[in-house]
Amino acid sequence: MDALDDGLFERVVGRITRILVVLGVAGTLAAFGMGGWSGAAGFALGGATSWVSFRWLKQVVGALGAHHPARRLAVKTALRYFLIGGAAYVIVKYTVVSLRAALAGLLLSTAAVIVEILIELIYARD
Repeated sequence: MDALDDGLFERVVGRITRILVVLGVAGTLAAFGMGGWSGAAGFALGGATSWVSFRWLKQVVGALGAHHPARRLAVKTALRYFLIGGAAYVIVKYTVVSLRAALAGLLLSTAAVIVEILIELIYARD
């Protein structure tokens, strides 16, 4: 990637991160209203896991754009999914938080990317 692409990439990632935080706070409040503390805690845990996953994915994408990608990129990617699966297992097996809320929280980064796509479509310039 050249400098222009790097700047655009960083701006988009920054917007997605801000959207993710706003959706996370709003979703946690909504989950608290619908499911009490169990729902709010589940959504917050799922949202935090989603945020960590997004940050790791950003690193993978950044490494792919480099001239010499990291040698252990595939291992790191597999480890990422293993850790997310382990976090989901711990949430389900050992906590009393709402499973539905936690699963909804795991979708936060996807929702943030969809919102960013809509923003880009609305404000696209030729």
